Parts: sequence; structure tokens; C-alpha cells
Amino acid sequence: MAVFHGSKVKIFALSSNRKLAQQIADYIGIPLSESEVTHFADGEISINIPETVRGHKVFVIQSTCDPVNEHIMELLIMMDALKRASAREINVVIPYYGYSRQDRKAKARQPISAKLVADLLQVAGATRVICMDLHAAQIQGFFDIPIDNFRSLPIIAKYLKDKNIPDAVVVSPDHGGVTRARALADVLSTTIAIIDKTRPEPNVAEVMNIIGRVKGKNCILIDDMIDTAGSISAASAALKEAGAKDIYACCTHPLLSGNAIQLITDSPIVEIICTDTIELPECKLFPKLVQLSVSALLGQGIINIIDDQGVSTLFQ
Repeated sequence: MAVFHGSKVKIFALSSNRKLAQQIADYIGIPLSESEVTHFADGEISINIPETVRGHKVFVIQSTCDPVNEHIMELLIMMDALKRASAREINVVIPYYGYSRQDRKAKARQPISAKLVADLLQVAGATRVICMDLHAAQIQGFFDIPIDNFRSLPIIAKYLKDKNIPDAVVVSPDHGGVTRARALADVLSTTIAIIDKTRPEPNVAEVMNIIGRVKGKNCILIDDMIDTAGSISAASAALKEAGAKDIYACCTHPLLSGNAIQLITDSPIVEIICTDTIELPECKLFPKLVQLSVSALLGQGIINIIDDQGVSTLFQ
């Protein structure tokens, strides 16, 4: 049993990102607790917790990334096991929140899957949710329990400030990301530009115009996630055509699906800066990629939550 600052605390890691979970536990100074995830012959998930959690503040770390549905079900079953074992609190740490892009009805008869996932987490027993850079801020309103939406901006901004890129301009790859771009530009004391694009279908982007001055500038593209890399590679090509010099890309969540790595490798992007909210296999660690750790940020956030302290100062 781990007692931290007078509270009985346990941290569990599921399958999606054990490396990050171990780093968080090391930062806090608490060993990861043991849990066993097995599968029946038909694929059903079974979880066994071989140690008591009764009366504990429990933190479960699980990114709901690829395979998304498998990791969500694993998390839900784990929470049900903890609830039935009389855990005092079930704090769910989801560095990457799957289904976050389905946050509204863009067309008739579409689901709001981000709300459905929020409902499932609450029914399964979550008492608090901790996320990193939700795709849409309104997802916080889908929950009737406390939710903390941590930001990777301080980590990425520090890396870029240390890099000291001259003649920089921060570029939002679409209109929806202007607030994110403005926040980074304020830290770097530079201007912003905006890519005006359309999406004829999901994961397909077409650049229409560039709003702002990019000629002769070093451009820093920033987004919350890079999935197929279609948007970011099209944006970098348009910036290069408009006279930009070096082009950097930043994101919190490196999904890197399909042929994303090849698209980035072939693009004018010189470096892509991301975090470790998603654990990447060796085959996705390519030369242009720089991965920064969010373990200290999440670890300190967990410490503050255990001590009933605020977390807003961590985002400065």
C-alpha cells in the first residue's frame, strides 16, 4: 500500500501507454500497482486486480488511441472492477481522448460520439477525468463530474523558445485552431497566419488561401493532433509555395495513421514536434520526429489533485 501525503493512493497502467504511466509514477514516487489484462478466446477482455483498492484514491492511466475501441473497453472494464472493489475515488487519466473529433452534429443523423464516451466513463464509475488538449473545449461540458483539460503548450513553447527560431510566424492549419496559434505566438512574441482550407471529406484537406505574411519567414504550424498528416503536409506545401523558409510542425497527439510518416517525410517540414500522450512503436520513430514528455506535467497534476490543490498554475 502506498501512502502519499497522508492519502492511500494507487496508480494503474493499462495497455495503451505503459511507458508514460511508468514515467508519471516515477515522478510522483509511487510504484505502479499490478493489474492483469487478459482476453478470452472470442476476444472479450478480462481484468484482475491482485491487490486491495478499498478506500484508495486510484488513478488509471490509459490513452484511448489505436485500437480505440479496444482501449476504451479495457478502461471501462477496469473502472467497473475498481468500483466493485470499493475504491474511494476513480480518477481516469486519458492523455489522448478518443472520439473527441465527433463533438457535434455537423450533418443530420450524425452521432455525438464524444458525449457517448463521456457517458460511458461516468456510468462505469469515473469520479474525475484528466485529459490533455481535448480537440474541442466543449467536451468538458459533456461531463457531470470534474474534468481537467491539461495543455501541452508550456512544454512545446519551452522547446521552441530554447530553439530560438529567427523570423518566426505561428501558423494555424485552419480557422478552428486560431486560439491555439495565438496562445503560442504570444509566448514566442511573434505574429500568426491562418490556412484557409476546406474538407471535401474526412481526412482530406484542400488549401484555399493563406491569411497573413509568411514570405521569408520560418513557419511553425501547430495543431492538437496529426492523424493522416494530409492537412499538415498540404499546409506546409502551400507555405513553401508562398515563400516560407523552414517549416516546423507541432502537435500534442501524434496519431500518425496510414501513410502519415511518408507524407511528412516527403513534405517541406524540417521537424515535427509532438508529445508522448500516444506511445509510438519503433516503426513510427522517424528522423524528423521530436517527442517531448508530458509525464512531469501530468505527474504534478496528480500530486495537486491528491493534495486538493489547483492545477491551473501548471498551464502557465
